[in-house]
Amino acid sequence: MTLSLYSDEYYMREALKQARYALEEEEIPIGAVVVLDRQIIARAYNQTEKLRDVTAHAEMLALTAAANHLGNKYLQDCTLYVTVEPCVMCAGASFWAQVKRVVYGAAEDKRGYRRYGNLLHPRTELATGIMALECAALMQEFFARKRK
Repeated sequence: MTLSLYSDEYYMREALKQARYALEEEEIPIGAVVVLDRQIIARAYNQTEKLRDVTAHAEMLALTAAANHLGNKYLQDCTLYVTVEPCVMCAGASFWAQVKRVVYGAAEDKRGYRRYGNLLHPRTELATGIMALECAALMQEFFARKRK
């Protein structure tokens, strides 16, 4: 299967690469990338255990890296790709950063922000379910390992 360069699937594959790094490090396998003008300007994966920081979610790290890259806290022209639906904290961060677009793969029924309503910025566009099966499979693999 070939992917069109600059498609949501292409960037989600890049986020999945980050999620696999998290899985290798026994972190919850969530990955994120931030894209501006078709270029990835930030990549991150969950590092809450490694950094001993409950806020070290993939989205938070990616948003911070993108802001540092741009020298601006606002990411109004950026798209955040994340393998799993953001939590309330990460959705709130994307709100304050005024992210133009959020794209996620797997829904998160227990801890996802949508359980609490739309917490994204009013101008933020949303796309969901991009490569959802692949994204969910990583999460299932992680939790199956934990249960053993």
